Amino acid sequence: MDPMICGTCGNHPAFYRREYEGVALCKACFKTSIERRVKRTIGRWKMFEPNDHIAVAVSGGKDSLTMLMILKKLASRFPRTKLTAVTVDEGIAGYREEAVELAQNYTKKLDVAHEIVSFADIFGYGLDDFLREKSERLTACSYCGVFRRKAINLAARKVGATKIATAHNLDDVVQTYLLNLFQGDVDRFVRSSPVLRDSRGMFLTRVKPLCEVPEREIALYGYSEGLVFQSVSCPYMTEALRNELRSAVNKLEIAHPGVLYSSYRAMLRLRGLAEPGVPSSTLVPCGNCGEPASSELCEACRMVGARGTMLENPRPTLL
Repeated sequence: MDPMICGTCGNHPAFYRREYEGVALCKACFKTSIERRVKRTIGRWKMFEPNDHIAVAVSGGKDSLTMLMILKKLASRFPRTKLTAVTVDEGIAGYREEAVELAQNYTKKLDVAHEIVSFADIFGYGLDDFLREKSERLTACSYCGVFRRKAINLAARKVGATKIATAHNLDDVVQTYLLNLFQGDVDRFVRSSPVLRDSRGMFLTRVKPLCEVPEREIALYGYSEGLVFQSVSCPYMTEALRNELRSAVNKLEIAHPGVLYSSYRAMLRLRGLAEPGVPSSTLVPCGNCGEPASSELCEACRMVGARGTMLENPRPTLL
């Protein structure tokens, strides 16, 4: 086979060489392969039902915009499936404005309903303001992650969603598994699943449709579709260990194509072996906001309370 010709259809010039499979693909076959992989992932993990209302977490970045496009294509075959994009404005000056605008433009183009919520709406202030007065020695990413999860949950409930889809890719998943492993956090290692369900119904099921697609291929898919991505990086992206893991895993994948997938499969097996030994977390309604919590207060309310402002905004007004 001519290396400059697509190894799948044999008719068109190669657009991308997939090293871990040793095959060259034309643009059309490449895009089809990504869509089929996402479809297989959804089916393998039983992520959706035909009548689901899916809240798609759309930040404006390459992963979430690409996920929305693919889910829109797949959902077109299921008339009872509904999509609503959810965007969270964290209140990061000079960064989030561009992303929100991209998300607005793109959801309008795809004719997808769009819900925008902000930290200011829910917690009374944005991330910039919060960090200026925080009293705990946690990273910005730690605060933001907790607040974003709560904001997305509230927005998803507001629009009547039955599932939440987040755009974690293969690289993200492997990095998270390794991070939890290196930090000795077995509970989080076990909970880092492509699907997170709660039989008690205290929180909506979360799914990761892109969890088996490498980050590079998601970006290439978006590029091939003419997507415009956010050009500004988050100024708070400073998690040292995760950044080091990201760099190390990327280098390994370049030197040894397929490392990401083999690591992912091994970690799923390890997770399956460890899961029986990890007790289910006991969830109760947060005494402040009513959202699920593992203690008297949910993590978000505890963080807000440490700043001394929790009682000024005792319950989220979003709903």
